[in-house]
Amino acid sequence: MSFRHHVVRTTHHATSGAAASRFSPRRRTPRSPAAGCNVAVVQTTLPRATISIPLRTLRVRVVAGPDAGAEAVSDDEPITVGSADACALRLSDRTVSRFHVELAPTAGGVRVRDLGSTNGVRSGAVRILDAVVPSGARIAVGASELSVEDAGLRSIETRATIPGLVGDSPAARVLAWRAERAAQSDAPVLILGESGTGKELVARALHARSPRASGPFVVVDGGSLAPTLVASELFGHEKGAFTGARERREGALERAHGGTLFLDEIGELPAAVQPLLLGALARGVTRRVGGERELPIDVRVVSATHRDLRAAVNSGAFRADLYHRIAVVRVSVPALRARADDVPALVEHFLRAAGWTGPRETIVDDDVLARWCDHPWPGNVRELRNATLAALAMREAPELDPVAGGPFAELLGRPFRDARDDAMARFERRYLESLLERTRQNVAEAARHAGIDRTHLHELLKRHGIR
Repeated sequence: MSFRHHVVRTTHHATSGAAASRFSPRRRTPRSPAAGCNVAVVQTTLPRATISIPLRTLRVRVVAGPDAGAEAVSDDEPITVGSADACALRLSDRTVSRFHVELAPTAGGVRVRDLGSTNGVRSGAVRILDAVVPSGARIAVGASELSVEDAGLRSIETRATIPGLVGDSPAARVLAWRAERAAQSDAPVLILGESGTGKELVARALHARSPRASGPFVVVDGGSLAPTLVASELFGHEKGAFTGARERREGALERAHGGTLFLDEIGELPAAVQPLLLGALARGVTRRVGGERELPIDVRVVSATHRDLRAAVNSGAFRADLYHRIAVVRVSVPALRARADDVPALVEHFLRAAGWTGPRETIVDDDVLARWCDHPWPGNVRELRNATLAALAMREAPELDPVAGGPFAELLGRPFRDARDDAMARFERRYLESLLERTRQNVAEAARHAGIDRTHLHELLKRHGIR
């Protein structure tokens, strides 16, 4: 199920704030996008006022190495550093991987995430897998040294919306603003986000707001197709091209001519098909399986994935040239746990969409809603919708899976080593923060309490940017 089932058609300006005002036990204060509160947008028939939204900016500068003096500045978006053309900060350092490290501004500093690089990311003698470092910190990538710092806030003026998404906040408007800008060009877009976050809806919005809106919108779901059928789905086939090909069939590239081709879960694209797709997009022609004639195509490609394709490029699982072709523009869709303030509005919407006209509290009372706001929702909006419909059917809230709802639930679908390293990094940081809180920031006492060497504790604190 995708977000296309979640379209709100209303004659009033329904916002998450309005929903929250009816939710007395746990009224939330809206947070800025920099604080990580990403909320989606409500479709409304009334024009929206232009508002000013603060964006957190990040500056990354090369202070040592072959590219000393080079820098990149980004607003509220991660900066990828590496040797690939698609990197915001491209280095000529031969010891740097194609996609080496991602640097993202946060309210507490700068998040540093190794993208599966060969030579790693280091701060002093400590290797960083995923940590928050203070603004002004220096990190080593290959033979280069980078300075990373929060460059403050800048504001944008926007009134953009994405039709169909439920919720309204500055963070949502930033997402809509970026999508609106992306829609106006013909550049390929890669939409990132976990399953159930609404990537297809964003793709449809990009198409609807683009100059190609009058053309077709064709979807190919790489996650639901057998590997042997992907080529036939993309390129079509001639009658008799293979066993079961009883008639000629047009491929998605043909059907999308003049419009948009949406490649959902492109990270699942078989290795054998990747060069075929690259060739078709590069030359602007396609050929059916078993056919001889090349057919011209004019399509805009919008792709989506829940995987980190940059790490897949580093490991050789995804072609670098195809990545460069499809990821000219990147748009991230937030997970539901990152926009918990939207839960009341979403619950209200799902109830109304299912035909319930009574008070929300009759089906999902305030205590349940408070627990739902704290739940991490690994299945995102899809899981919340199912829980709401179950509550409507049974007249009581369902029990949420304590395993699926655990703090590391979103890691369960990731490769083992990535999930393990990420879980360990989160545990260490949370443990250290709690440890220092209990010992009132006394490092010597904290070391004794934890039963570890004081020097090692200092290393851990430095690794996670706590001290």
